[in-house]
Parts: sequence; C-alpha cells; structure tokens
Amino acid sequence: MAGWESYLEEHSGRFVEELLQFLKIPSISALPEHAGDVRQAAVWASERLRAAGMENVEVLETGGLPSVYGEWCHVPDRPTVLIYGHFDIQPVDPVELWTSGPFDPQVRDGRIYARGASDDKGNLLLPILAVEALLATSGSLPVNVKFLLEGEEESGSRHLPELVSEHRERLQCDWAVCADGTQRGEEEPAVLRGFKGMCALQVDVTGPNMDLHSGIYGGTVHNPLHALSQMLASLHSGDGRVLVDGFYDQVVELKGIERDLIAEVPCDDAEYRALLGVADLFGESGYSTLERAWARPTLEVNGMWGGFSGDGVKTVLPSQTHAKITCRLVPDQDPGRIADLVAEHFKTHRPPGVEVSLHVEESKAWPYLMPVDHPGNRAAHVVLEELYGRPPYYTRLGGSLPVCGILLDVLGVYTVTFSFGLEDENAHAPDEFFRLSSFERGQRAYCKLLEQTGAATKPS
Repeated sequence: MAGWESYLEEHSGRFVEELLQFLKIPSISALPEHAGDVRQAAVWASERLRAAGMENVEVLETGGLPSVYGEWCHVPDRPTVLIYGHFDIQPVDPVELWTSGPFDPQVRDGRIYARGASDDKGNLLLPILAVEALLATSGSLPVNVKFLLEGEEESGSRHLPELVSEHRERLQCDWAVCADGTQRGEEEPAVLRGFKGMCALQVDVTGPNMDLHSGIYGGTVHNPLHALSQMLASLHSGDGRVLVDGFYDQVVELKGIERDLIAEVPCDDAEYRALLGVADLFGESGYSTLERAWARPTLEVNGMWGGFSGDGVKTVLPSQTHAKITCRLVPDQDPGRIADLVAEHFKTHRPPGVEVSLHVEESKAWPYLMPVDHPGNRAAHVVLEELYGRPPYYTRLGGSLPVCGILLDVLGVYTVTFSFGLEDENAHAPDEFFRLSSFERGQRAYCKLLEQTGAATKPS
C-alpha cells in the first residue's frame, strides 16, 4: 500500500467530518441574501487549501462573488495541472420535501445528505484531500498543481471569463481538471469529454392595453395567448427539428468515431421511457436517444404564462403573455448568434395585432468537446480502468459547464472532467446526497491521476 493510501485510510473519519462542516454553509449564489455565506465558503475553502499544503492561497475578488486560488509549483520539468471546482450551491426549495434539513448534513445508509453534497462540495474536496495525502507522505507532488475554486457556477459563472483573463499568467497550465460532473454509474466509469452550450431568451407578447372581457371583445382583437402559442408552434417541425432559419448552419455533423463512441454506451430506450414515466420518446429523426441528448442542438420552451389560471372561471382576454426559452448548443454554434436567430424568428412570425419584444439573458455558455486522445483523457482512462476494473466509456452531457469553454478560449487549454457524483444523487433537488464510497474512491482516484499525469512528458 502506498504511503498516501495509508494516510487517506487513517484520516478518513476526519475528512468526512470536514465535509459535513463545509456542507453547513448555505452558499447559495443565486440568492443575494446568501452573498455573505458564499464568501464564508470561499474563506473555508481557502483555509482548507492552506491546510493541505497549497501556497500563495488567495480569495480572488470579482465584480460579484469571490473565487479562490492556490498553488504548489516546485517541479518545473513536470506538467502543470489547474484543478477547478465550485463551492456555491443551488437553492433548496421546496424545503418541505427534504427528509432532513438541507444545511443539517446527515449520514444515512452510506450517504451524506445535504445541499451541495454531490454538486459540488463533496467532489471539490476530493483533489484537496489528495494533494494533502501526497504532500504529507512524500513532501512533494508528482506535478505542479493550481486550484481555481469558483463561487458563481450555479448562477451562470458571470464573472469567470473576466477573472480568468485578469489572472491569465497566474493560471497558465498544460491542461485543467474539473471536479464538477459525474461518473456513469457505481460500476461503470466514464470520461466526460463534451458539454452543450446554452443561450436563453424571454419572449413578451403584448396585445390590447389592458385585460379585456372575452365576451365583449373576443373575436375583435388578437388574443396574445393565441399569438404566443402560434409563434411557439412555428419553432419546430412535427419530428422535433428546429425550424429557425440558420439554426443548424454551424453544427458539426455527427459522424465517424464520434458516432461510434456514443453507440458504445449502453442505452435501452424501454428503460429510458420507464425511468421518465413516458409512453414514447420524441425527437429529431435520424439520431439515437443519446445522440439527441448529447450531440444534437435543441430549443426548448421552459415556461409560458399569461391571463388567468386560478380556480373557477374568469373570462379574460389577457393584455400580455410571456415565454422562457433556452437553446442547448453543440460545436460550433455561437450562443450569441443563435439567440439573435431565434429573436429574428419571432419577429418574422409575429401575427398581426400584437407586439413582440425579446430579452436575451446574460447567462450563456459555449459548447465544448475535448479530443479523445488528449493526454489528460489518456491519464484519466488509465486511472479509471484501474479503479473500476473495466475501461471507461467516452460520454458527453446535454448540460452546460461554462468553465470548460472559458478555459479553452482564454488559456487555450482543454479540461478533463474528473468527478465522482452520480446522476441519481438528486443534485439541484431535495434530498441531494453523495455516496461515502464515491467520496473515498475519488480521493484515491485523484492521487492516482496526479501520479499518472506526473509520469507524462511535459508538453513542449
């Protein structure tokens, strides 16, 4: 047994207690009243980096909520790895659906229950514990390591591009490692190498200057609810293909090895339907379920409202209606350009008698896809195969992770996603949890990954 393995085993109880303390901090970045809690989490993370042996640790201020930096750079002939994670968390509503308080972390049946347990405090702590174990037992690390821990990931990483650009020299590395993400299953490892990008809009439709009596005015003016429904229906064909002009112009067509890698990942459509409680699956023809979920762009209506929706009857013709829309994007779609195309679609499909205004949300992310043969992926492959006893799948995710695109754009480096949450752990939902088995496995995995990376030749 390696020295670091004995160290991890000896201190396992302390590590769990530390995670429980971290999880008590309600660091919800989306709610302004929790800004102080996010800052408290930043201080906690910075102190934990120092305790692990990191140097030049600093809480980095931004135009919003802070981030944290730390480094250990004493092997100039070895690669430099930048490890990313985030200490902010999602809101907890509805609180009544939690078995125990979201900030009263509980250990039950081999699981830690609390908001942020899986996404991302439990996973963020893994590489910190790994570098502590390596430094405590050998006095050195096999690679140069830098940490960038963010406090705004769950609210769109609005200030991260500026932060990375401002600290470009300090953050220089050969590649990054992201401690935010998932494995495919408890016994099935995966190298997660791609994320969809995203843009978001709100559509506002205005008709008459006030709500009208539908009996008196019905049939004389265009009902904004009807107009909005008509425009939303024009966005897709019958099989789910997006009908916005130019929407697919930048899409890199799925073919060759990219299609083969997705086909290797097991996906039973019957099980998929049963899991979601639907009678049929639906989507763009010519592509498998996983291809649509991971590698084809989508446009979704996330919400629509207007008029009367309470109990009983109110014969109203509403003055205004609204809809929220997000597009999930694939290489090489530009989020800004797609948002403009969707906005133009609404303008050109506006029925007579109503006005349409659109607001493009600030939250956006570029699509990201990492080369299969990148040396970081090769190192992750070796470690995961050793830990799980089988080679990993190469997967993508339909969600967005802005940091990957930001680091590629600003620093010119790819990001290996190396995280040990699982998709059933209720991230963003009540009763979020993290398996203790994953918490322990992830610590060993990071020690092995740093060793494997240190054995690689430093890129020229």
